[in-house]
Amino acid sequence: MQLRYREITAGERDQFNDFVANAPKGHFLQSWEWGEVKAATGWQPLRILVEAGAEPVAALSILKRPLPGLPYSIFYAPRGPVGDPGNWEALAFLFQATRELARRHRAVFLKIDPDIPLQDSQFQRFLLEQGFRPAQTHEGFEGVQPRFVFRLDTTPDREQLAAALAPKTRYNLRLAEKRGVRLKPLVTRDDLPEFYRLLVETARRDRFLIRGYSYFETIWDLMVEKGMARIFLAEYEGKVIAGTLAFLFGPTVWYLYGASGNQYRNVMPNYLLQWAMINWAKDNHCRLYDFRGVPGNLHPDDPLYGLYRFKKGFGGIYTEFIGEFDLVYRPLLYQGWNWAEPRYYHTVRRYLAWKKSLAGGAEQPEGEAGAAPAADH
Repeated sequence: MQLRYREITAGERDQFNDFVANAPKGHFLQSWEWGEVKAATGWQPLRILVEAGAEPVAALSILKRPLPGLPYSIFYAPRGPVGDPGNWEALAFLFQATRELARRHRAVFLKIDPDIPLQDSQFQRFLLEQGFRPAQTHEGFEGVQPRFVFRLDTTPDREQLAAALAPKTRYNLRLAEKRGVRLKPLVTRDDLPEFYRLLVETARRDRFLIRGYSYFETIWDLMVEKGMARIFLAEYEGKVIAGTLAFLFGPTVWYLYGASGNQYRNVMPNYLLQWAMINWAKDNHCRLYDFRGVPGNLHPDDPLYGLYRFKKGFGGIYTEFIGEFDLVYRPLLYQGWNWAEPRYYHTVRRYLAWKKSLAGGAEQPEGEAGAAPAADH
């Protein structure tokens, strides 16, 4: 059957979302609403749908950003493409469509980081045959989106999921409950400033950058209000001491942001919050809970090893993706981008280290990992 592609308009939002949510490799970062969230930060979303007859078979939500001072742009499709990863014909047609789009928008390259495990060498060969090349990545979680994650199969019943917890995780979960940590029963938009306050406190302690408050207002308005995201808050002795932000799309829940205050971390609120998000996935009949980023270096001396151990304790499977691939449209400008981008990130890291040295930053105690956000581009 002949394939065709078209750009999707706002009037076709539901059709686009329905396909992306239920297709293989669907992801909330490819949803219509996430494109609108990123539009508030300077990106322009472009959505492509490939159809065979009247049936959608592949999709791509692209974020376009102009290059400062130049009449060019970059394309980024977080966790794209969406569709059957074995349907080579549809995916090849999709990537050809992006070339035509790139000509119109003067794009230098398209970056993708597909939801494809490293073991799928056939898909990697396919990308190379389509003209993609492995991209340079940053330190930390190894890319714009984390290359290494934990994922939990949520199809077993709750008793089986509880039995699969590591002994220390089960102990800390019970400890939080025994000491009186409770979930705030109803979180409203009025609680957003409190969540953001905790996030700022976490960012200062653990040296990472966060978005402005208006960004989280946009997420609330576009996604929380529609049931596509939820904020969880943990209370202790009448105070909110920790919080998380998770996203729901199709059969999956993703944990994206976590925050905790500097006080009361010994009562282990993050264990209770993680268990609450896993149960939220169960309540929505999801098949998968994604803990998002963990370090690729699994040595106990790695400063992020505690994050790995914390997420591993919930019984998920450690997963490595194939990483970032770039489809280059303008090679000379692409070389310039690869020269400039790592220098920018190096400057940011040095600035954060300097800021923490001035503040005399605190260390994160054992068991309270998971506070730093995964990349959310």
